[in-house]
Amino acid sequence: MDRSTEDFIDTFRTFLEEVVHGERRNRQSDATALIPPLTEHLGTDPRRLPVVTEPHAGHLLVNLDLALDAVAGPDARLLGIGGGTQRRHSSLSEILEAADRFGQFPVGAVDYVNVAIGPDDTRPAISFGLRLFSVDGSPVVVLQRGPDPQYGQPTAQMEILAVEAGVALRLIESVRVEMLRLSVFRGQVLSLGGSDYAAGVGGITFHRRPALAPDDIILPDGVLERVRRHVAGVAEHRDRLRAAGQHLKRGLLLHGPPGTGKTHTVRYLLGALPDLTVVLLAGPSIQYVSEAAQMARALQPALVVLEDCDLVAEDRDHYPGSQPLLFAVLEALDGLSDDADVAFLLTTNRVDVLEPALAQRPGRVDLAIEVPLPDTSSRRRLIALYARGLPFSVSALDAAARRSEGTTASFAKELVRRAVLIAAEAGRDAGDADLAGALDEMLSDAQAITRSLLGSDGLVDGAGGLGGAGGLDGGDRWAGGRG
Repeated sequence: MDRSTEDFIDTFRTFLEEVVHGERRNRQSDATALIPPLTEHLGTDPRRLPVVTEPHAGHLLVNLDLALDAVAGPDARLLGIGGGTQRRHSSLSEILEAADRFGQFPVGAVDYVNVAIGPDDTRPAISFGLRLFSVDGSPVVVLQRGPDPQYGQPTAQMEILAVEAGVALRLIESVRVEMLRLSVFRGQVLSLGGSDYAAGVGGITFHRRPALAPDDIILPDGVLERVRRHVAGVAEHRDRLRAAGQHLKRGLLLHGPPGTGKTHTVRYLLGALPDLTVVLLAGPSIQYVSEAAQMARALQPALVVLEDCDLVAEDRDHYPGSQPLLFAVLEALDGLSDDADVAFLLTTNRVDVLEPALAQRPGRVDLAIEVPLPDTSSRRRLIALYARGLPFSVSALDAAARRSEGTTASFAKELVRRAVLIAAEAGRDAGDADLAGALDEMLSDAQAITRSLLGSDGLVDGAGGLGGAGGLDGGDRWAGGRG
């Protein structure tokens, strides 16, 4: 094919495109054309204006929506954009050009998505739509776009058309301020999750705050008070500490064998400190510690909980850097200023794994508290706690506590349940004999694996006791719902 033939084909193709798209444009009524209402609002052809884009993390869409509602005000006009899924793959500039030239993107319905604003509450947020309003008397158009990670768009964003220079930047600053002021994450208990399509935080889960009384926490005398003072006392007296030139940022390490009450202590703090924003990280989600630290700094007073840090102390698989995840944790602590009212609370079953790394960065964790195995008195209180309302005698509870050395709260909880079950199968109410029988059964050699699964890893000694780990975390780790 020679050059003149190729030129003819290109010219003829352009002619056919103009005919087809011209016919489509003629069929489009003024009521559905996109350009006219934008031109009327802006006072100029929108295609001649630069587009200023402001991206935000996808999980911040709800805060972006609230902020734009506040900034735009009740008189703002909303317009949707039709044209199917192609509009989501097109920038605002491309949409405007195609709408005018080809009639491809008419006015349509505004798209919404339901987003969580708490453990049990949701609200609709614009996922694709135009807002027409004014900033300081100057007209603007904002395309609000939600994340679409499966199609390569992990962020929420604003695409702004403004007539006057500097208006778009002032709008962006106002929206940032309102996003922080109106954040639905403030004062909540949150955990961070990943995305199947992109790196970084892919979603937020809201958790209900546990309702635990101090009497529900069985720890050695003074331990709970020391933990609470380090986390909450600093927040309560931050003004005096700042006036005295003292830092607010703090790190707390709870260490001890599995099942001794570390997680239960954290759950108590969550319920006892309702004003704190809490970010929970465990296992692979610790890779989001930098994002958690940023969120905590923005929403202070805040608490970042990193559970079972020993499991990832040497783990390089879930972190893109060359250092273990623990070093990412320490770097996040380093990144906070001293006057940030943020506490980091780390829990570990193996302090020997963490201590060398922590010693290399002195001062990042300024208080370490051991949560030891429960003694006889604590075991007695644990069994009594789970047996509330049941007619076990004082002597039966005392005997069970003496015989169950080394067992955990999970063991105590199962012990009481099994005693009730034995009685139920016999058609009677639970009594002392059922508690003793359940304990005999659970302490037998045949139940060694069961004891291990309940956190008690040891052999029956001559007095009928067990060696091994014990504690308080017998129930679900976190009481909460998917946001």
